Amino acid sequence: MEILPFISLVMLAVCLSAACGLRVFMPPFLLGLAAHFGLIEMNEGLAWLSSGTALTILGVATVVELTAFYIPFIDNLLDSIASPLAVMAGVLLTSSLLSNYDPAIKWTVAGIAGGGASGLVQGSTVAMRAASSGTTIGLGNFIVATLETVVAFLISLLSILLPIVGLLIVGALFYFIYRALKASKILVTGAPPK
Repeated sequence: MEILPFISLVMLAVCLSAACGLRVFMPPFLLGLAAHFGLIEMNEGLAWLSSGTALTILGVATVVELTAFYIPFIDNLLDSIASPLAVMAGVLLTSSLLSNYDPAIKWTVAGIAGGGASGLVQGSTVAMRAASSGTTIGLGNFIVATLETVVAFLISLLSILLPIVGLLIVGALFYFIYRALKASKILVTGAPPK
């Protein structure tokens, strides 16, 4: 196993999985578009993603998802559906990107890195939207939806075109999530309160 290609695929997988935690369908749609137009080379496990059928389905799903997050309280309902889908999308994208590797390695990395990245980001967006809904009666949720969409697009695009920059943005996103959880006292650090 060549380690450098493996690491670059894992970086791409973590970035796209994190973006799936923000918008489930946009990252695979953008990855499929990039492959369709020859910007990246797909392995056999992802060849289906660049087909016309897959791009049509993912494109429609992306538009529906983006639109639904702008409807107050529907966005909260959509979060309950999107949470397991985001984790599944992270696992699927990661396992597909690593399809040429040993199944034990592929599924371990897919479950931990892919599912973990998307689950962490999705969980934080659910908490952020719930806080917005509680404090603004849902009227401020369009700001949250716009921010999530822009960040998901940037992470996806940069991960495909400039993986190192995409990884830096995902690292910053994880740091922001950590700080927000720590500030809200959701994160238990084990340290005594000051």
